[in-house]
Amino acid sequence: MFLKREFFKRKTELVARDLLGKFLVRKIGRNILAGMVVETEAYVGPHDLACHASKGRTKRTEVMFGPAGVWYVYMIYGMYYCLNIVTEEKEYPSAILIRALEPSFIPSLQSTPRTLTQGRGKRGGLLSNSANGPGKLCKAFQIDKNFNCTSAVTKKSKLYFEDRGIKIPKNKIIKTKRIGVEYSGQWKNRPLRFYIKGNRFISKP
Repeated sequence: MFLKREFFKRKTELVARDLLGKFLVRKIGRNILAGMVVETEAYVGPHDLACHASKGRTKRTEVMFGPAGVWYVYMIYGMYYCLNIVTEEKEYPSAILIRALEPSFIPSLQSTPRTLTQGRGKRGGLLSNSANGPGKLCKAFQIDKNFNCTSAVTKKSKLYFEDRGIKIPKNKIIKTKRIGVEYSGQWKNRPLRFYIKGNRFISKP
């Protein structure tokens, strides 16, 4: 089931938790890449010193002040993209970083495009460690700044989420501090990172 805007118009922490077990889907021509979300981080408004919006409304952060269900994509270290989905109500700048995916499909190696088939291999496609980090998953799914400010909640989107009926038990969801936000004062220890316990695809702190 395609996730609609209402799913994202909720408290950011709840959405970050509920995205675990959902699938990120990327359309490339007639091919489809998909991966199950296994790790997320919540960034919860202008008071959160780890959130980009804490520095005010800028050209970069304008998208965060817009409607829920829109992609926020930015570059780090001049070479890696990070994928975020905007949450909550307009004018309240919050978003969720998609940190890691469990790959589900690899591209067809045939000349004729077709739905991707499950598996992995040396000749190409998604390998087991190809999406266990925010930069890696963007590279594997061919996500760049062209997706910034675009919608994830319209049928025309080439990048969106699906609910495929997988339910993650509460005792399998780990809530801990975020990674790489040591600069954010008291916010560095807030438990706003969520991941599936025991999943081998989560990123390495």
